[in-house]
Amino acid sequence: MVQHMDRLANDLEFEQAASVRDKISQLRTILEKNYVHGERGDVDIVACETRGGIACVQIFFIRNGQNLGNKTFFPKISTDYTPENILQAFIAQYYLDKNVPYELIVSHKPEETGLLVEVLTEHAGHAVAISANVRSDRAKWLQMAKANVENALLTKLSDKQGVYARFLSLQEELGCQEMPKRLECFDISHTQGDYTVASCVVFDREGPVKSAYRRFNIAGITPGDDYAAIYQAVSRLFKRLVNGEHEAPDILFIDGGRGQVNEAEKALAELRVNNVMIVGVSKGPDRKAGMEKMILPGQEQPIDVTPGASGLLLIQHIRDEAHRFAITGHRARRAKAKKESILEAIAGLGPKRRQILLKQFGGMQGISRAGVDALCTIDGISRKFPNIRTFLQDD
Repeated sequence: MVQHMDRLANDLEFEQAASVRDKISQLRTILEKNYVHGERGDVDIVACETRGGIACVQIFFIRNGQNLGNKTFFPKISTDYTPENILQAFIAQYYLDKNVPYELIVSHKPEETGLLVEVLTEHAGHAVAISANVRSDRAKWLQMAKANVENALLTKLSDKQGVYARFLSLQEELGCQEMPKRLECFDISHTQGDYTVASCVVFDREGPVKSAYRRFNIAGITPGDDYAAIYQAVSRLFKRLVNGEHEAPDILFIDGGRGQVNEAEKALAELRVNNVMIVGVSKGPDRKAGMEKMILPGQEQPIDVTPGASGLLLIQHIRDEAHRFAITGHRARRAKAKKESILEAIAGLGPKRRQILLKQFGGMQGISRAGVDALCTIDGISRKFPNIRTFLQDD
């Protein structure tokens, strides 16, 4: 709600911003009060709202009469879903592995409330009630939950519309015949050529698709050769496309200049992948944000994107996300290599035993936490060895 209020204020919608501010004030007043109704005061308030093909579910947690905060969820739905059947499915799935309170207060009565109560009661080991018609303070809580879930949904819709506008601007800036649906961006990270990791991040018209992100440990190249790294990473990912294991992007962004673009183009050509637009994102000589040049294969002159255009902001966003994802992967690979090199420094611990240790304890953290007795269960390791656990911790 606070984010929604700020957005309205920035758009000079002061009356709407004031209305949201008042709702926030009312909600905070209620949240500050103890909720003492209901058995033992253990209640969850579950509100649902749908609009524009998006569903939002919000849960307020009341335990021992105290508000413990709330969580927001955006479950994927079909267009014919209603709040009633959304809550039916959501409640059944959400409480499958969680403690169930004595009462659920809901904004909409689930379709099969009786069956849901039976399942939850059996799972919880105590009686569970689901209430939609409540009074007094409970009605106020439900009213605020409904207001909060509605504002969360409006914020989500506003963000979605903003991303859509950026895609539309991107189409105009790059001269695409159709608005792109899926974007991918590659970046490379290494330390002086060592532990090279390539990242690929994916955006669609709703924003980042993190489940589709991929990393690649790069090997077999000259250290520091970013061109070869891009070629290897693009080849490896798009081989999956050829095998039907990857969805083709409309635009493939490469964080780099002409050389990186040429290598990406070469990789796709060898795999006979067509209809993917390749765009290099070059930071320019001063490496200033907003001054990027877009490099296309076969065009000598880069495309000058309009400064401040929302399409440029989208390009910067996906480029920065690819950079972040590559760096975190590189740091993890470097840290792992450092730990493995520590094992190599332990006298008498050969490659075979190192591999057995790593496999048995699930990695370096497991080895570090293992006691001497546990380590000595490994064939060939006895108490005459240095204390491996202490050795690792001292490092």
